[in-house]
Amino acid sequence: MNPIKIALLSLMLVLVTLLANTANAGVEELDPTERAMVAWSEAHSEEAIELLESLVNINSGTLNAKGVRKVGDILRKELDSLEFETRWVELPKAMQRGAHLFASHQGKRGKKLLLIGHLDTVFEPEDAFQEFVRDGSTATGPGVEDMKSGDVIIIYALKALQHAGVLDGTQIRVVYTGDEEEPGRPLAVSRKELIEAGKWADITLGFESGIDLDGQEWATISRRSSSGWCLEVTGKQAHSSGIFGAETGAGAIFETARILGSFYTEVRGEEYLTFNAGTILGGTEVDGDCEQASGGAFGKTNVVPNRVVVRGGIRTISDAQLQRAQVAMRGVVAQHLPVTDATLSFTEGYPAMAPSEGNRELRNMLSSINQSLGREAMPILDPSRRGAADISFVAAYSDSLAGMGAYGDGGHTPQESLDLDSLPLAIQRAAIMIYRLSR
Repeated sequence: MNPIKIALLSLMLVLVTLLANTANAGVEELDPTERAMVAWSEAHSEEAIELLESLVNINSGTLNAKGVRKVGDILRKELDSLEFETRWVELPKAMQRGAHLFASHQGKRGKKLLLIGHLDTVFEPEDAFQEFVRDGSTATGPGVEDMKSGDVIIIYALKALQHAGVLDGTQIRVVYTGDEEEPGRPLAVSRKELIEAGKWADITLGFESGIDLDGQEWATISRRSSSGWCLEVTGKQAHSSGIFGAETGAGAIFETARILGSFYTEVRGEEYLTFNAGTILGGTEVDGDCEQASGGAFGKTNVVPNRVVVRGGIRTISDAQLQRAQVAMRGVVAQHLPVTDATLSFTEGYPAMAPSEGNRELRNMLSSINQSLGREAMPILDPSRRGAADISFVAAYSDSLAGMGAYGDGGHTPQESLDLDSLPLAIQRAAIMIYRLSR
């Protein structure tokens, strides 16, 4: 062969090797303990699916406290067998919500870890979607993706650690909340002990479903907040012939249109800030307020309307962004049209899980583990692609990583499904991550 061609081939081989080494930089090869956990999880994947099926076939809609308890009782037995100390955290009866299941494993080795799941689903007993159905490597059922599979992954990751002989000595707390889909109010009460657990932890892992999108696996280091707002507008009821005059003014509906239009043109635009007007009722007789999602309205075209109620939601990437948006929205509301008045109120909700350097380091670890398992690196997911979750309540106190669950689709719909082949993968990633953090 031509010497020049040989030299070029040699150079290409060197470049390929360098690129491969660069791509695998930071990837830690699996040690014997980790390989044992991988093998165990593969051998016990059908067991994990059986547990998932039993949980999905128990209705645990948020308002079905008894069903929430039944799901938790099964998981509690699993945690008891792993020598965790378990207890129920009851919520006030007035909240009409199921209890939270807390478990703790006493130790002194490695990081203090908090693992979060939830027992409830959006499907109440009267819903038609009630049964686990398996079709090859796909399963459908209420909560199969959100998030009973994540609950199972926590259990089987801990079992893999126990099988490998590395669970003893770890500092781990597990929290399964009973009302994640529609949390009891006030949140200061319903999330009190979860927040305390977050303050105890060095690191929190959330086990809602992972994201496998556009042929790529993603890591979740941030989630936006979710809270509410309500606009109440008043005007002077009068014959419509006098509208825009000094005595009658603009009326409540024109004032509302001004405010919502200004929200769109003046407040909208900051990255990751979104706000939505979900319902609007206006006229001379309005049956509705800031507490109700439904209502009614009556008015006539020849009468200036005197009342409007608008209910909406707002999502932000940080508490600071939420505060900026609230200030801007209040500024818009304060500029009333003639003979109108308006008030804007905000309701509590899920805080933001803001991105942080610690969260990015956890993503780097997860991505390295994924590559160690023979898969691709995991880039950071755009936070606008996910909703809020319980991990947001503790993210201000500990480094956090969400989306540790298996891959699914159609959450909150009758088409909710799970890729069963991704269940052992999620168990392996979680077990290895817990092992490395607890060494």
